[in-house]
Amino acid sequence: MGTALATDEERILPLEVLHVPMHLPLTWLRLGWRDLRRNWTASLGYGALIAALGWTILLVSATDPYLIAAAITGFLLVGPLMSAGLCEMSRRYSQGRSASFDDSLDGFARNAPALVEFGILLALCAIAWFTVSAVMLHTVFRLGVPGIRETMYQGFLQATNRRQILAYAAVGGLLAAAVFAVSVVAVPLIVDRHASAIQAIRASIRAVLGNIPAMIVWSGLILLATIVGYAPLLFGLVLIVPLLGHATWHAYRGLIR
Repeated sequence: MGTALATDEERILPLEVLHVPMHLPLTWLRLGWRDLRRNWTASLGYGALIAALGWTILLVSATDPYLIAAAITGFLLVGPLMSAGLCEMSRRYSQGRSASFDDSLDGFARNAPALVEFGILLALCAIAWFTVSAVMLHTVFRLGVPGIRETMYQGFLQATNRRQILAYAAVGGLLAAAVFAVSVVAVPLIVDRHASAIQAIRASIRAVLGNIPAMIVWSGLILLATIVGYAPLLFGLVLIVPLLGHATWHAYRGLIR
Protein backbone atom coordinates (compact mmCIF):
# COMPACT_ATOMS: atom_id res chain seq x y z
CA MET A 1 0.00 0.00 0.00
CA GLY A 2 1.38 3.41 -0.94
CA THR A 3 1.41 6.66 0.92
CA ALA A 4 -0.09 9.56 -1.00
CA LEU A 5 1.81 12.82 -0.99
CA ALA A 6 -0.72 15.42 0.09
CA THR A 7 0.88 18.86 -0.19
CA ASP A 8 -0.57 21.47 -2.54
CA GLU A 9 2.19 20.94 -5.07
CA GLU A 10 1.67 17.18 -5.14
CA ARG A 11 -2.06 17.68 -5.76
CA ILE A 12 -1.00 19.20 -9.07
CA LEU A 13 1.37 16.28 -9.66
CA PRO A 14 -0.19 13.21 -7.98
CA LEU A 15 2.50 10.93 -6.65
CA GLU A 16 2.35 7.76 -4.61
CA VAL A 17 5.32 6.33 -2.74
CA LEU A 18 5.35 2.54 -2.69
CA HIS A 19 6.73 0.22 -0.03
CA VAL A 20 9.19 -2.26 -1.53
CA PRO A 21 10.91 -5.39 -0.20
CA MET A 22 14.44 -5.17 1.10
CA HIS A 23 15.93 -7.21 -1.75
CA LEU A 24 14.47 -5.15 -4.60
CA PRO A 25 17.59 -2.94 -5.08
CA LEU A 26 19.34 -6.02 -6.46
CA THR A 27 16.68 -6.13 -9.17
CA TRP A 28 17.27 -2.44 -9.94
CA LEU A 29 20.94 -3.19 -10.55
CA ARG A 30 20.09 -6.15 -12.76
CA LEU A 31 17.69 -4.05 -14.84
CA GLY A 32 20.27 -1.26 -15.00
CA TRP A 33 22.79 -3.72 -16.40
CA ARG A 34 20.24 -4.82 -19.00
CA ASP A 35 19.71 -1.20 -20.10
CA LEU A 36 23.44 -0.55 -20.22
CA ARG A 37 23.89 -3.47 -22.61
CA ARG A 38 21.26 -2.14 -25.02
CA ASN A 39 23.60 0.60 -26.21
CA TRP A 40 27.11 0.09 -24.86
CA THR A 41 28.58 3.05 -26.74
CA ALA A 42 26.12 5.67 -25.48
CA SER A 43 26.05 4.43 -21.90
CA LEU A 44 29.80 4.01 -21.55
CA GLY A 45 30.20 7.44 -23.13
CA TYR A 46 28.65 8.93 -20.00
CA GLY A 47 30.98 6.86 -17.86
CA ALA A 48 34.00 8.09 -19.81
CA LEU A 49 32.89 11.72 -19.46
CA ILE A 50 32.45 11.38 -15.70
CA ALA A 51 35.81 9.62 -15.31
CA ALA A 52 37.44 12.45 -17.28
CA LEU A 53 35.76 14.98 -15.01
CA GLY A 54 37.05 13.09 -11.98
CA TRP A 55 40.60 13.25 -13.33
CA THR A 56 40.16 16.98 -13.96
CA ILE A 57 39.15 17.47 -10.33
CA LEU A 58 42.23 15.58 -9.17
CA LEU A 59 44.51 17.64 -11.39
CA VAL A 60 42.99 20.92 -10.21
CA SER A 61 43.37 19.80 -6.59
CA ALA A 62 46.95 18.68 -7.08
CA THR A 63 48.29 22.08 -5.99
CA ASP A 64 46.67 21.46 -2.57
CA PRO A 65 46.75 17.67 -2.28
CA TYR A 66 45.22 17.56 1.20
CA LEU A 67 41.95 18.70 -0.42
CA ILE A 68 41.75 15.75 -2.79
CA ALA A 69 39.55 13.70 -0.46
CA ALA A 70 37.12 16.61 -0.22
CA ALA A 71 37.17 17.13 -3.98
CA ILE A 72 36.35 13.47 -4.65
CA THR A 73 33.50 13.56 -2.15
CA GLY A 74 32.15 16.75 -3.66
CA PHE A 75 32.26 15.07 -7.06
CA LEU A 76 30.17 12.22 -5.67
CA LEU A 77 27.61 14.65 -4.28
CA VAL A 78 26.88 16.27 -7.64
CA GLY A 79 26.93 12.90 -9.42
CA PRO A 80 23.16 12.29 -9.26
CA LEU A 81 22.53 15.27 -11.55
CA MET A 82 24.66 13.69 -14.23
CA SER A 83 22.34 10.69 -14.44
CA ALA A 84 19.64 12.65 -16.31
CA GLY A 85 20.82 11.43 -19.71
CA LEU A 86 21.04 7.81 -18.60
CA CYS A 87 17.57 8.04 -17.04
CA GLU A 88 16.25 9.40 -20.33
CA MET A 89 17.68 6.40 -22.14
CA SER A 90 16.03 4.00 -19.68
CA ARG A 91 12.77 5.96 -19.96
CA ARG A 92 12.79 5.40 -23.69
CA TYR A 93 13.63 1.72 -23.27
CA SER A 94 10.65 1.35 -20.91
CA GLN A 95 8.44 2.68 -23.70
CA GLY A 96 9.80 0.14 -26.16
CA ARG A 97 11.91 2.73 -28.00
CA SER A 98 15.57 2.86 -28.87
CA ALA A 99 17.92 5.46 -27.44
CA SER A 100 21.12 6.94 -28.83
CA PHE A 101 23.54 9.31 -27.11
CA ASP A 102 21.86 12.23 -28.90
CA ASP A 103 18.47 11.02 -27.66
CA SER A 104 19.79 10.89 -24.12
CA LEU A 105 20.52 14.62 -24.17
CA ASP A 106 16.76 15.22 -24.14
CA GLY A 107 16.89 14.19 -20.50
CA PHE A 108 18.66 17.44 -19.68
CA ALA A 109 16.24 19.53 -21.76
CA ARG A 110 12.88 18.03 -20.76
CA ASN A 111 12.77 19.96 -17.48
CA ALA A 112 15.94 22.02 -17.45
CA PRO A 113 14.86 24.65 -14.86
CA ALA A 114 14.12 21.99 -12.22
CA LEU A 115 17.38 20.16 -12.98
CA VAL A 116 19.32 23.41 -12.64
CA GLU A 117 17.60 24.18 -9.34
CA PHE A 118 18.33 20.70 -8.04
CA GLY A 119 21.89 20.93 -9.29
CA ILE A 120 22.43 24.18 -7.41
CA LEU A 121 21.32 22.48 -4.20
CA LEU A 122 23.76 19.62 -4.72
CA ALA A 123 26.54 22.05 -5.60
CA LEU A 124 25.94 23.95 -2.37
CA CYS A 125 26.19 20.67 -0.47
CA ALA A 126 29.46 19.87 -2.26
CA ILE A 127 30.89 23.31 -1.46
CA ALA A 128 29.88 22.94 2.19
CA TRP A 129 31.60 19.56 2.42
CA PHE A 130 34.67 20.85 0.60
CA THR A 131 34.98 23.68 3.11
CA VAL A 132 34.40 21.48 6.15
CA SER A 133 36.95 18.95 4.88
CA ALA A 134 39.58 21.63 4.39
CA VAL A 135 39.03 22.96 7.91
CA MET A 136 39.13 19.49 9.46
CA LEU A 137 42.28 18.39 7.65
CA HIS A 138 44.21 21.62 8.07
CA THR A 139 43.03 22.96 11.44
CA VAL A 140 41.66 20.05 13.45
CA PHE A 141 43.90 17.25 12.21
CA ARG A 142 46.86 19.58 11.51
CA LEU A 143 48.00 17.48 8.60
CA GLY A 144 50.92 18.44 6.42
CA VAL A 145 50.68 18.62 2.66
CA PRO A 146 51.88 15.28 1.23
CA GLY A 147 52.34 14.66 -2.46
CA ILE A 148 49.40 13.60 -4.61
CA ARG A 149 50.39 9.91 -4.56
CA GLU A 150 50.67 9.85 -0.78
CA THR A 151 47.42 11.74 -0.40
CA MET A 152 45.51 9.26 -2.54
CA TYR A 153 47.04 6.06 -1.22
CA GLN A 154 49.23 6.43 1.88
CA GLY A 155 49.69 9.85 3.45
CA PHE A 156 46.19 10.44 4.79
CA LEU A 157 45.92 7.14 6.63
CA GLN A 158 49.47 7.29 7.95
CA ALA A 159 49.12 10.88 9.20
CA THR A 160 45.91 10.32 11.16
CA ASN A 161 44.86 8.11 14.02
CA ARG A 162 41.74 5.98 14.18
CA ARG A 163 39.62 8.59 15.98
CA GLN A 164 40.48 11.23 13.38
CA ILE A 165 39.61 8.94 10.51
CA LEU A 166 36.32 7.96 12.14
CA ALA A 167 35.42 11.61 12.76
CA TYR A 168 36.24 12.53 9.16
CA ALA A 169 34.22 9.60 7.83
CA ALA A 170 31.29 10.41 10.13
CA VAL A 171 30.98 13.99 8.89
CA GLY A 172 31.19 12.88 5.27
CA GLY A 173 28.78 10.02 5.89
CA LEU A 174 26.14 12.28 7.40
CA LEU A 175 26.29 14.66 4.47
CA ALA A 176 26.27 11.80 1.95
CA ALA A 177 23.22 10.28 3.69
CA ALA A 178 21.39 13.60 3.47
CA VAL A 179 22.19 13.94 -0.23
CA PHE A 180 21.10 10.35 -0.84
CA ALA A 181 17.79 11.02 0.90
CA VAL A 182 16.95 14.04 -1.26
CA SER A 183 18.15 12.54 -4.54
CA VAL A 184 17.21 8.85 -4.58
CA VAL A 185 14.38 9.37 -7.12
CA ALA A 186 14.71 13.11 -7.76
CA VAL A 187 16.37 13.19 -11.19
CA PRO A 188 14.20 10.55 -12.93
CA LEU A 189 11.10 12.14 -11.39
CA ILE A 190 12.13 15.54 -12.77
CA VAL A 191 12.85 14.03 -16.18
CA ASP A 192 9.82 11.76 -16.42
CA ARG A 193 7.05 13.68 -14.67
CA HIS A 194 8.32 17.25 -15.04
CA ALA A 195 8.33 17.59 -11.27
CA SER A 196 9.75 20.69 -9.64
CA ALA A 197 12.94 20.34 -7.62
CA ILE A 198 10.94 20.71 -4.39
CA GLN A 199 8.44 18.04 -5.44
CA ALA A 200 11.26 15.67 -6.41
CA ILE A 201 13.11 16.24 -3.13
CA ARG A 202 9.98 15.67 -1.06
CA ALA A 203 9.17 12.49 -2.96
CA SER A 204 12.73 11.22 -2.45
CA ILE A 205 12.62 11.85 1.28
CA ARG A 206 9.25 10.10 1.57
CA ALA A 207 10.56 7.17 -0.44
CA VAL A 208 13.56 6.81 1.86
CA LEU A 209 11.60 7.15 5.09
CA GLY A 210 9.00 4.68 3.87
CA ASN A 211 11.55 2.07 2.78
CA ILE A 212 14.44 2.27 5.22
CA PRO A 213 15.54 -1.42 4.97
CA ALA A 214 15.56 -1.32 1.16
CA MET A 215 17.27 2.08 1.18
CA ILE A 216 20.03 0.78 3.45
CA VAL A 217 20.65 -2.00 0.95
CA TRP A 218 20.47 0.41 -2.00
CA SER A 219 22.85 2.95 -0.46
CA GLY A 220 25.24 0.12 0.45
CA LEU A 221 25.22 -1.15 -3.13
CA ILE A 222 25.89 2.37 -4.43
CA LEU A 223 28.77 2.81 -1.98
CA LEU A 224 30.29 -0.55 -2.88
CA ALA A 225 29.96 0.13 -6.61
CA THR A 226 31.50 3.59 -6.18
CA ILE A 227 34.49 2.16 -4.28
CA VAL A 228 35.00 -0.35 -7.08
CA GLY A 229 34.77 2.47 -9.62
CA TYR A 230 37.35 4.63 -7.86
CA ALA A 231 39.81 1.89 -6.95
CA PRO A 232 41.48 1.41 -10.39
CA LEU A 233 42.45 5.10 -10.79
CA LEU A 234 38.85 6.10 -11.65
CA PHE A 235 38.75 3.87 -14.73
CA GLY A 236 36.07 1.75 -13.09
CA LEU A 237 33.72 4.73 -13.26
CA VAL A 238 33.42 4.17 -17.00
CA LEU A 239 31.29 1.12 -16.21
CA ILE A 240 29.92 1.94 -12.75
CA VAL A 241 28.45 5.36 -13.60
CA PRO A 242 26.15 4.17 -16.41
CA LEU A 243 25.18 1.07 -14.41
CA LEU A 244 24.04 3.19 -11.45
CA GLY A 245 22.47 5.79 -13.72
CA HIS A 246 20.25 3.24 -15.44
CA ALA A 247 19.52 1.51 -12.12
CA THR A 248 18.37 4.84 -10.68
CA TRP A 249 15.58 4.90 -13.24
CA HIS A 250 14.40 1.48 -12.12
CA ALA A 251 14.62 2.53 -8.47
CA TYR A 252 12.29 5.40 -9.35
CA ARG A 253 9.90 3.08 -11.17
CA GLY A 254 9.90 0.76 -8.18
CA LEU A 255 9.38 3.46 -5.54
CA ILE A 256 6.98 5.88 -7.24
CA ARG A 257 3.71 4.73 -8.75
